[in-house]
Amino acid sequence: MTTSQDELLPGTRRALAHRIAVAQSEGRAPSLVAAVVRDGRTVWHGARTSADGHGPDENRPDRNTQYRIGSITKTFTAVLVLRLRDEGVLDLADPLEKHLPGTGAGEATVAALLSHTGGLAAESPAPWWERTPGTLRPELGDVLGEEPRRHPAGRRFHYSNPGYTLLGALVEEVRGAPWADVLRREVLEPLELNRTSVRPSPPYADGWAVHPWADVMLPEPAQDLGRMAPAGQLWSTTGDLARFAVFLARGDDRVLSARSLREMRTPAAPPEAADVASGYAYGLGLEVRRWGERLVVGHTGSLPGFLASLSIGLEDDVAAVVLANCTSGPQPATVGADLVRIVAEAEPRMPGPWRPMREADPAVLELAGPWYWGTQGFGLRLTADGLLALEPLTGGGRRSRFRANGDGTWTGLEGYYAGEVLSAVRRADGSVDHLDLGSFVFTRRPYDEDASVPGGVDPEGWRGIG
Repeated sequence: MTTSQDELLPGTRRALAHRIAVAQSEGRAPSLVAAVVRDGRTVWHGARTSADGHGPDENRPDRNTQYRIGSITKTFTAVLVLRLRDEGVLDLADPLEKHLPGTGAGEATVAALLSHTGGLAAESPAPWWERTPGTLRPELGDVLGEEPRRHPAGRRFHYSNPGYTLLGALVEEVRGAPWADVLRREVLEPLELNRTSVRPSPPYADGWAVHPWADVMLPEPAQDLGRMAPAGQLWSTTGDLARFAVFLARGDDRVLSARSLREMRTPAAPPEAADVASGYAYGLGLEVRRWGERLVVGHTGSLPGFLASLSIGLEDDVAAVVLANCTSGPQPATVGADLVRIVAEAEPRMPGPWRPMREADPAVLELAGPWYWGTQGFGLRLTADGLLALEPLTGGGRRSRFRANGDGTWTGLEGYYAGEVLSAVRRADGSVDHLDLGSFVFTRRPYDEDASVPGGVDPEGWRGIG
């Protein structure tokens, strides 16, 4: 993936540089690096350090400097699990016990672990796993403890680091190889993420704790997490994570299809009340956040000494990576969302040219136009990508796009009608009587007396008040 600093306007580059400068200064971070991706290309990279103006330029971190990325590791682990599903090795509805017996948490499904609804504890038993060697927890039982559950499986969203440890162990059990080796072979190498690794490789940033009430610092230990590695072990760079962002947005059939990645970023966990208020949801290894009017997917990460965020604005085709080497201070998720917003608002995405379809099936074209569900009007449009789009003619209402099934029926892709089947019910002479959408009847006229309307149509027809 190529990189060019000249693809953004000078004013946009200045605004991006200003935003990370404020974040590094006000967040009191020893260093903060960021990158922006647009249209599948890295178009900007920036860095601010406490040594700015006080040392040689070669001391400044760049797109190849490694930082620890914490829980962004979970997204990599989720990709490995979805690969197993796509190969038919497992089903997301499978209980963990089917593939990894004897854990004590086997009733949780694979999907529940991916979406943090398995009911497991947020952390492993003491001592604090992020600041102690992984050798203290050599077995899964050491990670889960005697009482691994905090809630009934599948009932609520409860973020769980041990849950992703179990997913890493699942990958190892099925593949017959260590999680790190599987990750390198199946994800890092195909995507050319050559600066992403389980252990730091120079050049890399040291992790620091900044005193909350004084401008002094304390080095943080960088522990090997052992069994907990699939939940937060990885080190990476803004350059590599920019490539990973492109993959998460577009897919790569060598690793995971665009369709499976759409599934990963679709909210799967029932959010808590506080999450609803903050616009937060969780998919299968990806966070979904609403920042103002913009929907951003990705993941955040933190370990003692490091903060990280990967943010993707899909509608704008803009992504941002933010990494810092401090335990607390800057807010990478907020900064990342701001970088996406700056580019999206300063240089709005240019829509592609409208192009007509190459050919249209007359039987499908016949369905286009206005339809009525009772008295509510809808428009059914045949789009150039071969989908049917159903939208209310006025005001709010249920809408969805539909994909052809190849047998004359269509399946909903989103919203209320996701997974529901749309079909045209025809009369004996072949003409369309009505549309059936999950048993709802859509007719060409409101309560069309010539169509098969459940409950029938009053024979006296429409009338005023007598």
